[in-house]
Amino acid sequence: MEQKTFDPDGVGVANGAYFGLPFEPAAAELVLLSAPWDVTVSYGAGTAYGPDAIIEASTQLDFHEPLAPGAWRRGIATADIDYGLLETSQRLRTDAVRVIEHLEAGGSPADEGVVRKLRRVNEGCAAMNDNIRAQAARWLDCGKRVGLVGGDHSTPYGLLRALGERHGAFGVLHIDAHRDLRVAYEGFEYSHASIMYNVLRDVPAVERLVQVGVRDFCEGEAALAQSDGRVVSFAGFDLAAEMFRGTTWDALCGRIVEALPERVYVSFDIDGLEPGCCPHTGTPVPGGLTFDQAVWLLDRLVRSGRRIIGFDVVEVASAGEERIDAIVGARVLWKLCSLALKS
Repeated sequence: MEQKTFDPDGVGVANGAYFGLPFEPAAAELVLLSAPWDVTVSYGAGTAYGPDAIIEASTQLDFHEPLAPGAWRRGIATADIDYGLLETSQRLRTDAVRVIEHLEAGGSPADEGVVRKLRRVNEGCAAMNDNIRAQAARWLDCGKRVGLVGGDHSTPYGLLRALGERHGAFGVLHIDAHRDLRVAYEGFEYSHASIMYNVLRDVPAVERLVQVGVRDFCEGEAALAQSDGRVVSFAGFDLAAEMFRGTTWDALCGRIVEALPERVYVSFDIDGLEPGCCPHTGTPVPGGLTFDQAVWLLDRLVRSGRRIIGFDVVEVASAGEERIDAIVGARVLWKLCSLALKS
């Protein structure tokens, strides 16, 4: 569909693109990659179908965006989705489930069968990372801004590697219920629970990791967050306690934004929101930000003059006729696209 025939006030167009927009990647300022992948999820599965669910839900969204009027007209394009990733994810998920069940039953991680399965999973996850890294590099080298739609939270690793190879220092604004600082969780080197540990280890351009809304993490993660000077924590209950004492959310957002450098990557795990927004995500946790609080924070980030150099929306799970997760995910994605273009 050509842009001149596209009616933003008309019926949503199911053309296979996010929001039904008519842009081709070569003519757009922002390109969205998709990562249909959830091999290492440790509780609920289904996020591999998140991109398709968000595409379907996004056609019901209206285009007027008061925080960034008309920004979408600069072009938000959908890169071709590599469904080979989904096929590989489904195959490797079987191995990962067997590893998880073996460990949860008290089995030894040194068991020969487990070692073989772990090797297959780790090699497959490394190949997925290379795939996303190559896709991102292609569009970054064309001068595009790039966002990613997951899939589980392991999927943005390749995009962050590609950005780290092309940018000077930048920060990560990490909205999540979890710290994701575990080391090779359950033996999976690129676990969804290890994404930020891997980024801090492998992407030296990341000079600051600002974690917002985190509220479910282990002692090892807490110790790492406290000892690593790059990590700044705004934990969920700490934020709630401040508001109970009368501090406004706007003032707290000011503190969060001030902790970030000029260039920022936003990693948005949908479970950073309250569970009512994402009841089918893999590991929902009580508490969390409201949708409006999250949007206010993103808007404050952009109004501060900081530039969003990339972003992801991850851990959105499809749940048949129960579409709230995809509806929320599509609107988080829309806000991030609009504000990234505005920034």
